[in-house]
Amino acid sequence: MHTIQFGLTSTNLAFAPRSLTLQNYVEYGLARTDAGPRLAVLAPNASTVLPAFSGERSELAGQTLLLCPLTPANAAALRAQLTWLLPRPLGLETSAGLGDRLGLATPGHVRAIRATHGTVAPIFTQQSIREMTRTGRTPQQVMDDATWGIFEEGWQAGFGADADHLKTTEDIDACLSIGFTFFTIDPGAHVDNRAESATLSELRTLAEDLPAEIQPSASGLQDKTFDIEALSLTFNEATLLKAAVKYGKAVAHVAAMYHHLAASAGTRPFELEVSVDETDQPTTHAEHVYIASELKRLGVHWVSLAPRYIGRFEKGVDYIGDLEAFEADIAGHAAIARQIGPYKLSLHSGSDKFSIYPAAMRQTRGLVHLKTAGTSYLEALRTIAAVDVNFFREIYTFARERYDTDKASYHVSAELGRAPLPQEVTDWPALLDQFDAREILHVTFGSVLTGKTENGAWHFYDRFVNILKANPEAYAVNLEKHFGRHLQPFMGME
Repeated sequence: MHTIQFGLTSTNLAFAPRSLTLQNYVEYGLARTDAGPRLAVLAPNASTVLPAFSGERSELAGQTLLLCPLTPANAAALRAQLTWLLPRPLGLETSAGLGDRLGLATPGHVRAIRATHGTVAPIFTQQSIREMTRTGRTPQQVMDDATWGIFEEGWQAGFGADADHLKTTEDIDACLSIGFTFFTIDPGAHVDNRAESATLSELRTLAEDLPAEIQPSASGLQDKTFDIEALSLTFNEATLLKAAVKYGKAVAHVAAMYHHLAASAGTRPFELEVSVDETDQPTTHAEHVYIASELKRLGVHWVSLAPRYIGRFEKGVDYIGDLEAFEADIAGHAAIARQIGPYKLSLHSGSDKFSIYPAAMRQTRGLVHLKTAGTSYLEALRTIAAVDVNFFREIYTFARERYDTDKASYHVSAELGRAPLPQEVTDWPALLDQFDAREILHVTFGSVLTGKTENGAWHFYDRFVNILKANPEAYAVNLEKHFGRHLQPFMGME
């Protein structure tokens, strides 16, 4: 970087101040114009950088000024020049994933992360294939939207990109080709919950159907005892069979996905997260040892693992359960992760679980990853509620109508009968703090963002996005405040 006076500031353009940067005598900035945001590139006329970008060209004091629309091609060209816009693996740093379903939240996310003073490593690019489908977005859009937000805020300290909850090799390939660096494998469809209630005889029968490479006898765990800090875990026949029947096929699926990813990535660096949190029953400490031991035996390398902890991790609300029991549970999981790894424990559906963050940080000793997604959408609704009450009332009324259908794929306990009726609400922003209304609004995001009228027009999406684009500072301030509360417990050891 070269410290000089920015020529861009001598134009009549208004810039996001933190976006202004200089690389190899070429200036870059995010300009706010009547036509919308534009990437401004100012370079000497002979610069070899100019052909990489496309936009309106003009001459400025012997230099060329380009005003470029925020297209995928221009985003790729910008990442090629400003390599701090390229995601990277984060390793074992305490980290947080900040999902963005709208493509407008990254500036607020960056501000919240900046306030941690380097103690929390961010994943700014994060969305699951399921969420992309529900919002009509692509991996390319998710990557590019984060790029522009990171550029706008001038974040140069590194970040990751999480292709979340991947279930197929096609999902891996779609995200790998875009440049994602963090791959969360979700083998939930391969977990056999029959193991929870099966008798020993039934477990033996179920185990016979497992593929040869994950037969219990292949694990080497039979009658083995693990003394891990305060834990002592022995794999007698029942313990091993239950773990193998419940998780064996899931482990095999993760291994197959990992080896496909490793072969496809070649020399490109990546890291893996294993997610077994979306199961009917909690992951016991013995089952965690089984999963980790089998993954290692099958040649899998991973940076974080998300077990199913005790208690309820519902969307957009605080932890539901006994806090002391949770701390004892995560203490055991953290001890296992330290000894068999080290690797991080991941908190999925982790947003708004304020009551357990201190325990999670304390017991993992910083080997922890917080994963959030829909809470940024709820802060978008909070912004809309403060700006356009009538529009927010429309969304809430619609969400109540959609809730019984949309909740089918979520573990939530909100009830319509406990949520205020629209005509009863007197403080619309405060509605976002009412448990049942909050979950109702959370799980109906897909219907709100993709619903269309009979004539094919957007029901809400265009108005929704236009309000946020017209009030970017209000949205960013809400996000910074909300995520500041999330991140503070992860900023250092007590």
